[in-house]
Amino acid sequence: MSTQKEASIWQGFKAFLMRGNVVDLAVAVVIGAAFTNIVNSVVKGIINPLVGAIGTQNLDNYRTCLSDSCKGTHGIQLMWGSVLGAALSFLITATVVYFLMVLPMAKFLARQEARRKAREGTHEIIEVTELEVLKEIRDALVAQRGSGYDKR
Repeated sequence: MSTQKEASIWQGFKAFLMRGNVVDLAVAVVIGAAFTNIVNSVVKGIINPLVGAIGTQNLDNYRTCLSDSCKGTHGIQLMWGSVLGAALSFLITATVVYFLMVLPMAKFLARQEARRKAREGTHEIIEVTELEVLKEIRDALVAQRGSGYDKR
């Protein structure tokens, strides 16, 4: 009995792993990890230097002291520069991903869909035209038979 349970558990686990959405999720995670390196390189190599030309690249040093004495790391400090830096990094990364990856891919997929619909529309028109031609041929044959039978 335990052998059957182990076999059914193993079969259930195997079926779970072979489901399309699990495999797709695994592929998405791996591709996402590789894609993260590309996005980070674009942000660090191109965007951050451009932002740094306007201001500073490192906002971590900006803070506000809430206590009377703030020397070094002593005292109560609000590290608002780190939060602002993380928020800006997120916005820059999201902008790069949207304009360099999402928008071009959406346009590409829209063009592909338009081409597919155009091909389907052309195919339907051809089929309808062929059907009409066949009907005309049939009608012409019927007309010829009818006129031939009348002469006899």
